[in-house]
Amino acid sequence: MSAVEERLVELGLTLPDVVPPLASYQPAVRSGGYVYTSGQLPMVDGKLPVTGKVGAEVTAEEAKDLARVCALNALAAVKSVVGDLDRVARVVKVVGFVASAADFTGQPGVVNGASELLGEVLGEKGVHARSAVGVAVLPLDAPVEIEIQVELVP
Repeated sequence: MSAVEERLVELGLTLPDVVPPLASYQPAVRSGGYVYTSGQLPMVDGKLPVTGKVGAEVTAEEAKDLARVCALNALAAVKSVVGDLDRVARVVKVVGFVASAADFTGQPGVVNGASELLGEVLGEKGVHARSAVGVAVLPLDAPVEIEIQVELVP
């Protein structure tokens, strides 16, 4: 078991299977020394546990927890391309999309769920640049979607 996966176990987390694509794309691709994930929804066992807009049907705290699930799904997508998460040199960028009610402005707090998870799992390697964007709607009426870009160890 890799050191990263051992850390997941210490945290009581399990790396899920890669979420199958919902359309014509790959969950992650490698280009040179980087891996780019597609947007990852908070799918658990093939389903969204919650749907709707954050600030309306979904609370900010629920959405933050869902962003953690998205980050785990993103790590699974990275592993599917590189085979071993110990090959991750660092997370370079995280982009979070939050399906937001018209008056909701807490997108950064929601996306913190993903950022904090990456930090807990990867330590300093999980520190990254980030964008947190409010959007009108996401696929399948998901409340949040996260994509990550990682640099690999040469």
